[in-house]
Amino acid sequence: MIYADNAATTKMSRTAIDAMLPYMEEIWGNPSSLYEAGQQAAQALYEARERIAACLHASPAEIYFTSGGSEADNQAILSAARNGARKGKKHIISSAFEHHAVLHTLEKLKKEGFAVELLDVHENGMIYPQQVADAIREDTCLVTIMYANNEIGSVMPIAKIGKICREKGVPFHTDAVQAAGHLPIDVQAQNIDLLSLSAHKFHGPKGIGALYAKKGILLTSLIEGGAQERGRRAGTENVPAIMGMAAALEEACAHMEANTERLLALRARLIAGLSQIPHSTLNGDPKDRLPGNVNFCFEGIEGESLLLLLDDLGICASSGSACTSGSLDPSHVLLSIGRPHEIAHGSLRLSLCADNTEAEVEQILQAVPRVVTQLRSMSPLWKDKVNGKKAFIL
Repeated sequence: MIYADNAATTKMSRTAIDAMLPYMEEIWGNPSSLYEAGQQAAQALYEARERIAACLHASPAEIYFTSGGSEADNQAILSAARNGARKGKKHIISSAFEHHAVLHTLEKLKKEGFAVELLDVHENGMIYPQQVADAIREDTCLVTIMYANNEIGSVMPIAKIGKICREKGVPFHTDAVQAAGHLPIDVQAQNIDLLSLSAHKFHGPKGIGALYAKKGILLTSLIEGGAQERGRRAGTENVPAIMGMAAALEEACAHMEANTERLLALRARLIAGLSQIPHSTLNGDPKDRLPGNVNFCFEGIEGESLLLLLDDLGICASSGSACTSGSLDPSHVLLSIGRPHEIAHGSLRLSLCADNTEAEVEQILQAVPRVVTQLRSMSPLWKDKVNGKKAFIL
């Protein structure tokens, strides 16, 4: 099997698994308990918070553990909205191609009377700082722009956007679920006030994530109960998963430079090879993109059929976000960059990690053109295009 869907989830690293085991077998007490077994777990939590904060150049007191990126996104956005509303500010700026954890939360706030402005995405999959600067108003209470897009991989100029927000006195949140562990993050240098991440995107366990909230930002609790996470997130902490997350993030950051160099070479080979398929196009910026992300549209095919045939050949890929894989609608991300519905339906996302090999890339490059040709040969629409009855789009 060739696994090329690391943007959906990653295989847990041996480092993460080994970090978790002691907290399932030996140090399994409740961190809120006062006796020694509980305090050992509490000490582990404190150390994990320190380690994760160090990877982000944050303070340990600014790290809050969550169930994953979606919860962290929800808490960050709802908190900033509530804080703004208390000051009479109810305008929020975001983009049209955010993850649905962000977009659905914004839809909820619209029903509560907030004005949500979604910035247009450029054809290369970018949001530029001037767009943010032009959109900020006196009543803006939050700017939330993702660090890197989960489908097309384009990486936003986060530091420049953060600088504008800081100068204007507007809180800045970034969904860094795809970026954490893969791109350098410095919340201080990049002027980030709120940041979301999820462990299973960088070879940690599923069901655990973190929210960075700059000191002074009041967080709204989504879960009521005990006083865990300094009263901002009730529920007994998942100590084993937290330890796995800390170990996985440290490992990812330590090997980031070498992993990036390796992935850039594999990415370049994939893009060059897939570009040879007629009537195809790369989605997202060719340079400012995640090291392991390759996203293409192929005219005249359906992405679902492409995935199933690739699966028959032992290749795991996707046509977009795993969170919307059950939907028959075309990707909102591809529509946001101007791809027509017909073209957006024929997308393929390949997301690599450092475990992928050159031999696997070559196998993918042999399989994809063959499958695309097979699907086009069965398509009446494709025959009409070839015969000149309908025009090609790509």
